[in-house]
Amino acid sequence: MTAMQGDKRRNNRRRQMRTRRRIFFGGLIGIVMFIAGVFLFPLFSHNGLDIALEPEPMIEEPIDLKISCVGDVMVHKPQLEAQYNIETDSYDFTNNFEYVKKYIESADVALCNVETTFRGEPYSGYPLFSAPETLANALKDAGFDVAITANNHMMDTGFSGMQRTIDVLREAGFATVGSRKAGESRYALVNAKDVKIAVMAYTYETPSQNGQTSINGNVLNSEAEELINHFNYNTLDEDLQHLADDIKKAREEGADIVISYFHWGEEYQRSPNDWQQNIARRAADMGVDIVFASHPHVLQGMEIIENPNTGKKVPVFYSMGNFISNQRLETLNNRYTEQGMIATVNLSYMKSTGQILTIAQEVMPTWVDKYISKGKLVYTIVPLNEDLVNNPSLKNSGHINRAQQALDDVNALLSN
Repeated sequence: MTAMQGDKRRNNRRRQMRTRRRIFFGGLIGIVMFIAGVFLFPLFSHNGLDIALEPEPMIEEPIDLKISCVGDVMVHKPQLEAQYNIETDSYDFTNNFEYVKKYIESADVALCNVETTFRGEPYSGYPLFSAPETLANALKDAGFDVAITANNHMMDTGFSGMQRTIDVLREAGFATVGSRKAGESRYALVNAKDVKIAVMAYTYETPSQNGQTSINGNVLNSEAEELINHFNYNTLDEDLQHLADDIKKAREEGADIVISYFHWGEEYQRSPNDWQQNIARRAADMGVDIVFASHPHVLQGMEIIENPNTGKKVPVFYSMGNFISNQRLETLNNRYTEQGMIATVNLSYMKSTGQILTIAQEVMPTWVDKYISKGKLVYTIVPLNEDLVNNPSLKNSGHINRAQQALDDVNALLSN
């Protein structure tokens, strides 16, 4: 090997060593900078503040709620016969609601007016209603959450029947409102999507002698009078003060939304009277957010009342009609008693401000089908929707024309 070759090798080794040293020190500096960055970067920012550790501000989204209610759930004698199973010696009402169940279940809160009592056997229809307890289970299975008991048939089986009705409904899983046990609140509080909703219900009194309070002609003793929410058209100012007090207490208890139900009006009249309209407006002025109502056994119109001072909008359904009963063309010569609705309010609520941002009414018309299958009566509630011609009940009964007439009636009424 020549001297020139030896020098070349030595120079190559020197360059390799220098390269290794540069790589080593470069990597070491990189590690030091990474460690320093991990521990020191959060402490600095462009303005010297520790902003990197602060969470991003949360943007509150409004809460969308769907609240539905139906009118009178009644059980006349022919319905008892239809729902009885002789083989099991029991009653089953589940089939009544199979075609409307999905609409009820889609609501965040669903209410129904239970216009019967649960006194126990013997069961009876009009004029003194007492239904099998399994009706409560069927209503719960259909998707209802709140059972309204304030109506003119609530005292059909006396004080004990009224009290047992509360027990049966609660055992089925309902919140109850309109009547109560001693010491309990005059309204119910339910929760949906972290929104607290107060529901309060009231029924009209019937005239009685000697200043005594009566419901449907049944004179109330002092205990019953205290445990029922009722009002008298002749003492309306005094009685509506109870509503104002209930609203105030519910708000103090944290209620975000207040719903009132009224059992009012004139039977079989398809327009609200002056009393109904007056009470609805006063309820809205007192702070109610939604008004549902029934009793006339036929549908009446709906509207949105707007407070001229605050701009607050309150949906009102003056009568939701019969949800199910044996009142119909054949029994009363009145086809309108076969018609009902699933009344729905869709609203958007801002929790932080306590404001209802948007509110709107929606209706699913319904019709009660009644026919004989295999020698037995069948009752079903038919939703008058876009799939009307394919409804299994109507295919079995052949009543598509009657259902279509009902839909036309409802559309005509609500378009006025």
